[in-house]
Amino acid sequence: MAAQVGSRRKLGSLEVSAVGLGVQNMHRTYQTTIPDRAEMHRIIASAHDHGVTLFDTAEAYGPHEDERILGEATQPFRNDIVIASKFGWNIDLETGERRPGLNSRPEHIKLAVEGSLKRLRTDRIDLLYQHRVDPTVPIEDVAGAIKDLMVEGKVLHWGLSEMGLGTLRRAHAALPLAAVQSEYSMLWRGPEAEVLPLCEQLGIGFVCWSPLGVGFLNGAIDAQTRFAQGDIRGGEGRFSPENLPHNLALVELLKRWAIRKNAAPGQIALAWLLAQRPWIVPIPGTTQMAHMTENSAAAQVRFSQEEIAELNAAVRAIEVQGARLPPPVLSFSGVEAPTQELGRIPS
Repeated sequence: MAAQVGSRRKLGSLEVSAVGLGVQNMHRTYQTTIPDRAEMHRIIASAHDHGVTLFDTAEAYGPHEDERILGEATQPFRNDIVIASKFGWNIDLETGERRPGLNSRPEHIKLAVEGSLKRLRTDRIDLLYQHRVDPTVPIEDVAGAIKDLMVEGKVLHWGLSEMGLGTLRRAHAALPLAAVQSEYSMLWRGPEAEVLPLCEQLGIGFVCWSPLGVGFLNGAIDAQTRFAQGDIRGGEGRFSPENLPHNLALVELLKRWAIRKNAAPGQIALAWLLAQRPWIVPIPGTTQMAHMTENSAAAQVRFSQEEIAELNAAVRAIEVQGARLPPPVLSFSGVEAPTQELGRIPS
C-alpha cells in the first residue's frame, strides 16, 4: 500500500515518518484493562501500511510486554521501519520486576539491551534512549556503553528522555545524539523555552510523547468527565472538575480549526506540533484502530505561514490551569506515577 503520511523527517541523521506510533499502553489501557493482543498486532501492521515508520516502546512498558507485542507484530516488515526503545529503570532483567530507583550502570545497560533485542525479535535497536537520567552514573559512562553497543551493531542511534539541559550538552559532546524525547503538546508547552532552542543549536531531533494530552486534545474528555480508579489522568490538576471547563478552551479552538481545515481536532493538534519545527516528530499512542488511522494522516494537514501565526497566537492566549503531573515513573504495577520535572533532573 502506498504511504499515506505526507512527509518524512530527520532525527539527527535518522529518517522517520512525520508521525510515529507510541507502543506504550498496548498491554493495558489507562484504566488498566487489557486490550486484545491480536488487535494490537493489527494496529501496528496497519500503521506500517499507512506509512508510519517510527515505532516507540521501552523495556519499562509492561514491563517488557510492549516490546514483545511490537516484536511479534513487526516481523514481516522489520527492515522497513525504525524501532525505538529505552533503558534506565531498575528492572529485573529476567522477571521484569520493577525495583526501586534507576539503573544506568554500563554493565546493566548492555544486559538490558540484550533483553530488548530478544523481545523485539531483532538484531539492532535503531534508536535507543536513556529513559531517565541516573544521577549516580556520569552521562559520559552511559555514552561509553552506548558507543560499545554501536560498535557491535546492536544500537544505531541514541537519545535521552526528560533530561536536564546540562546533561543534554554533556551527552551530545560525548556521543552525538539523534533525538530527545519529552512531553510536548498544546496542553504542555514546557520544552519551548529552553529544550527546543538547545536541540536546534545542537542539531538534535525532538520526539513528543503525549502529543494529544492523554486524549484531551482530540476531544475525548469534556467538562463532565470523571476518571476511573487507576486512570492516571484522575490525579492531574489539569483535568480536575474545577479546571476542566477553563482548559476546554483549547479543545474548542481545535474544533474550530478542524472545521476550517476539514480535519479532526486531534489532527490539528498533531499538525500544530509538526509546524513548530521541521525536526519535531509526535508519537501518539493508541489501542484503537480508528485513532491510529486518524493520527497517521495528520501530516497531510498543512498551514500557511499566516495560519500558523494565527493559531500560535490563539494557543498562547489560553493559559492552562491546574498542575501537570511531572514526567512519569512506572510503578510496580505499570501504572504511571510522577517523578521530577523536566529540566530539574540532576545534570
